[in-house]
Amino acid sequence: MRPASYGQPLRALDGGYSGETFLAGRGSDRTVVRIYARDPARAAVDASLLRLVRGLVPVPQVLELRRPTASTPAVLVSEYVEGCRLDVALATEPDWLDLAVVGHSLATVLNALAGIPFLRSAAFADGDLGLSTDALPRDLQEWAERLRPRGRLSTWSAPDWGALLDLVDTAEGLLADDADTSGSRVVLVHSDLNPKNILIDPATCAVSAVLDWEFAHAGSPYTDLGNLCRFERDHRLVAPLLDSLTHVPAGGGRRQLQLGRAADLWALLELAGRPEPGPVPDLATRLLLAQTRAGDLDAWPWRTSRVTPDVA
Repeated sequence: MRPASYGQPLRALDGGYSGETFLAGRGSDRTVVRIYARDPARAAVDASLLRLVRGLVPVPQVLELRRPTASTPAVLVSEYVEGCRLDVALATEPDWLDLAVVGHSLATVLNALAGIPFLRSAAFADGDLGLSTDALPRDLQEWAERLRPRGRLSTWSAPDWGALLDLVDTAEGLLADDADTSGSRVVLVHSDLNPKNILIDPATCAVSAVLDWEFAHAGSPYTDLGNLCRFERDHRLVAPLLDSLTHVPAGGGRRQLQLGRAADLWALLELAGRPEPGPVPDLATRLLLAQTRAGDLDAWPWRTSRVTPDVA
């Protein structure tokens, strides 16, 4: 049976940067259509991940996976989930928004992901969720060196680059110390768990769906925390989030944030190394430079407690 999206005109969904996600149908027949033009193999991975976590994490139901052919791209069709994008809610702060409830609900998502273990850090290779480390850097230092000639990082001065490598050493030391004391846990990581990819229910302020799993992999339980708190320092949201996490290292909430920001350096470096323009790489580079020059993962270059890269 063909889903309701078959033969329907597609309308680009707000908020996406890939340009590959569309809305089909109308009313109760709406579906979301993701066209995998850049990475056709990822469609099967994303479909398997959504099926794996459904019931543990709020995600859309997979309706159909269309594998690529010689003339058509891979397509993933999923249900349309009602809700307000968290970045829009944070930017506008409507009367119904309860940041404490949102923080607790986000922690429920992180706790669920931290409970899905894997044997090693790796990327997902196929729809069976096989693991592959092909072409992946061995550590954060190698990742930084690989990205040095690219994007915004290519313009950094020698002193700033040297300070960045010192910051990388600090981050690797923090994560290594945690592995020694708490055990080196590898879990399912969404890896793009920012407010743009989170829907919340205006009636309850709970998370109604976690979207866009294209960067998900097996990795550190602190990665998603670092992503969530990358541009968000509002105590009204962050404190309830930290209070509700079950994976707590020695040192409590502050230690959690330090480890999250250490793990988030992987993403900040990748964003700063992107050659294309965009609000998120620009803000990530500004944050990374502030951390680098201060020698402090907690450094914050803005006067407000929140930065919203793009609300559309």
